[in-house]
Amino acid sequence: AYDLAICLCAWCFEQDGAFNVTKGKAMIEGYHAVRPLSADEIAALPLLAQGAAMRFLLTRLYDWLNVPDDSFVTKKDPREYLRKLRFHRGVSSAADYGFTLETVPA
Repeated sequence: AYDLAICLCAWCFEQDGAFNVTKGKAMIEGYHAVRPLSADEIAALPLLAQGAAMRFLLTRLYDWLNVPDDSFVTKKDPREYLRKLRFHRGVSSAADYGFTLETVPA
């Protein structure tokens, strides 16, 4: 389910930094339709999303601080993922992403 957490971080936030619950719900439901999530994976999703956000934050921060300005690497602002990490730290369950097993179409 870590792959799903990465997708939530990368594709379910708007330009203004707000989490889009409609996108999050659709993402999780679509994933669950192809590969059903266990109860443990659903419960762990907020922690997995924190890990995904932290991974992107640290990679971007490393590049921001260590990649020369004249390199071919495009530096990306790490603060975007700091904001995402803060969001995910406030999530208590997958329901905060719009997902519950009750919302899954039969």
